[in-house]
Amino acid sequence: MALPENKEKHMNIPEWVKPALQGAAAGAVAVSIVGFSWGGWVTGGTAEKMAADHARLEVVAALVPICIEQSSQDPKATETLAELKDASNYQRSNMLMKAGWATMPGSSDASYEVASACMEKLAAQF
Repeated sequence: MALPENKEKHMNIPEWVKPALQGAAAGAVAVSIVGFSWGGWVTGGTAEKMAADHARLEVVAALVPICIEQSSQDPKATETLAELKDASNYQRSNMLMKAGWATMPGSSDASYEVASACMEKLAAQF
């Protein structure tokens, strides 16, 4: 059965729906702004970067005792520590790397991050 041409099919939407949807949208935007600004919310990418940075720092912290042990095993430790004491802060990590203390067992390359963290511990001996 066909509808008469002069009658259109309309769905009656209550008048309150449009303001309610606008309010819900505005509320969602406000909650997002507050959450990301003050609530400590982060995106997935930021969370992954934070986790990777934290893991890297933990690995460096775990390797510092090895660096300290390698320094105590070095027959030239006294000379090297004296040179480190006289060197500028800028040069110390590189000198420690050159001494081989920041080269971990099984690795052929020294780690600058391990050298820097190790240098902080060794500086207490000065």
